[in-house]
Amino acid sequence: MANAPVQRMSQLMAKTLRDDPADAEVLSHKLLVRAGYVRRTAAGIWSWLPLGKKVLANVERIVREEMDAIGAQEVSLPALLPREPYEATGRWDEYGQELFRLKDRKGGDYLLGPTHEEIFTLLVKDQCSSYKDLPVILYQIQTKFRDEARPRAGILRGREFLMKDSYSFDLEDEGLARSYALHREAYKRVFERLGLDYRIVAATAGAMGGSKSEEFLAPAEAGEDTFADCPNCDFAANTEAISYELQPVDGSAVAAAEEIPTPDTPTIETLAAHLGVPASATLKNLLVKVDGEIVAVGVPGDREVDLGKVEEHFAPASVEMVTEADFAERGDLVRGYVGPQGLDKVKYLADPRVAPGTAWITGANKEGTHAKNVVAGRDFEVDEYVDVVVVQEGDPCPKCGTGLKLDRAIEIGHIFQLGRKYADALKLDVLGQNGKPVRVTMGSYGIGVSRAVAALAEQTADDKGLCWSAEVAPADVHVVAAGKALQTELALDVSEKLSAAGLRVLVDDRAGVSPGVKFTDSELIGVPKILVAGRRAGEGVVELKDRRTGEREELTVEEAIARLTA
Repeated sequence: MANAPVQRMSQLMAKTLRDDPADAEVLSHKLLVRAGYVRRTAAGIWSWLPLGKKVLANVERIVREEMDAIGAQEVSLPALLPREPYEATGRWDEYGQELFRLKDRKGGDYLLGPTHEEIFTLLVKDQCSSYKDLPVILYQIQTKFRDEARPRAGILRGREFLMKDSYSFDLEDEGLARSYALHREAYKRVFERLGLDYRIVAATAGAMGGSKSEEFLAPAEAGEDTFADCPNCDFAANTEAISYELQPVDGSAVAAAEEIPTPDTPTIETLAAHLGVPASATLKNLLVKVDGEIVAVGVPGDREVDLGKVEEHFAPASVEMVTEADFAERGDLVRGYVGPQGLDKVKYLADPRVAPGTAWITGANKEGTHAKNVVAGRDFEVDEYVDVVVVQEGDPCPKCGTGLKLDRAIEIGHIFQLGRKYADALKLDVLGQNGKPVRVTMGSYGIGVSRAVAALAEQTADDKGLCWSAEVAPADVHVVAAGKALQTELALDVSEKLSAAGLRVLVDDRAGVSPGVKFTDSELIGVPKILVAGRRAGEGVVELKDRRTGEREELTVEEAIARLTA
C-alpha cells in the first residue's frame, strides 16, 4: 500500500476556533467543532470534515477488523426501507415518534432505518434454506436515523449517526449463546483498541425485544445513561434494568385504617411536616394516562417515579401526565389527596417497596384529608408490581445488599439475545437435518461508531484540547513549522521523510500564522506526537513532544525520525 501523502494545514479544509460554539453543552461538542473535525448542518445533523473523517474511518477500521475476526460477513443494506416488515413485527408503531416515516410519490409508506433486524431477517430468509447454511453472522456499518425531539450534545445524540449493526442466525439457543459470547469478546477488543474506559452492564431490551441484553458504557459526565456498580460483588446494571424481589411483610398487627384531617398538605413535603413523620412513611401516588386511560403509580413518599421506566413498561402505548382537565372530569380524583384505597376504575401499579403488609400514610381521596395505617393487600390491592423508582446512590445491591454506587456514562455498544421474535413475525425457517422446518433464533449487536468518537473525546481530552490514542488519531505526528523560511523548509523535509517511512503526517506550514497559534492548534487537534521545527532548525535540531504527557526533548532530525518510526 502506498504511503499516505503529507497533509498540509495550508491546504486543509479545517478552521480552528478560539471560542466554544454558543450552543455547545458538552466537552466533545466544543472541542470537535473548535478543532475543525465537524460542523453543524442542522439540529442533530453533522458534517464530518477531513480530520474528523479520518478519525471516524479509523474507528470503522477497528470495528471492521474485529467483526471479520469472528467470522462475520459484511453487507450493505438500504437505509430507505418499506413499511411492511416493520409492521409485521409491530415496530412501525412501537418506535413511536422517533421513527422517520415518509411517503413516496405514489403514497407508499417508508421509513429511514433506525436498526435493521427485519431487513436482515428477510435477507437470510431469501438466502438460507437449509441447516447447512447456518450459523451465519452478518453486519454493516451504516448511517442510521432517529427523529430526536431534542437533539443535543453534538454528535453524541443526533438525528443521523453512524452505527455498526450485526445479526447472528442460529439453529438452537446454544448456538445463539455462542454467537452472543463471540460478539461480547469482540466488543471488548474493539473498545480496548480504541482506548476507551468502559463497563459492561445489564440492560433492558426496549423496542428490540429478546431475553438478554447488555450495554457497553463509557463513563463520562456527558453521559445520558446512569449505571449502578456494586463495590462488593460483580453486579453492574443500567439503572433502568435494576429490579428487586417483592418481599411481603406481616401487617396483621397494624391498626385499622383511619382518616385524619390534614388541611393544606397537597405535597409529600407539606404532609410530612404537618404530621412530623419522615417522607418515607408516606405513599406517593402519581397519576398518568396510558393511551388515554388513567393509571396510578405508587411509590414511597421519599422516592421519585422514573417516568422512563413507566414508559418502558407500557410501550408501545403513549404515557403522559394527567391534567387539570382530567381531574375536573373525575370528581373522585382529588389532586394532592389521592390514595389507592377506594380508587374506582383506575389501574394501580406499585413499586416492590410497596409490598403486601406494608403500612402507609396516604391520601383519603378527600380535600384536606389523608389516611394512616393503610396496609397494602388489606386496604388496597396492587394490580401489578413494577420497579419504577429512580435508583439512588446507596440503594441495596439486588445481588448482595451492599450500597450501590452510581455514575453517568455514554452508551457505546449494546448486545441482545433476540430469540425468535423476528423469526416468528417474518416466518424465518430452514430445513433441519430431519427434513422438517426449524425456526431460526437471532441475536442483534450494535456499536455507535460516530458516538465512539465523541466518547473518546469526552474521556481523553484535557484543558488544552483533544488527545487521541494512536489507533484513532487523524495522523501519527503533527509537525509544526515555527514560522521562518528555514523552519518551514526543515518541517516540510522532515514531514516527507516521515511519510516515506510509513507515518501519517500533518504539517502546519501556514504562512502568516504566529508560532503561538500553531502550538495552540497542535494541542487542540490532539495528534499523539508533536514535532516542532523551531529556534534550532538551523542546527538540524527539532523538539519532540508527547501530546498526552507533555514531555519534551530536543533531538537531531535523524534521532527524531528514528524515534518516531521505531
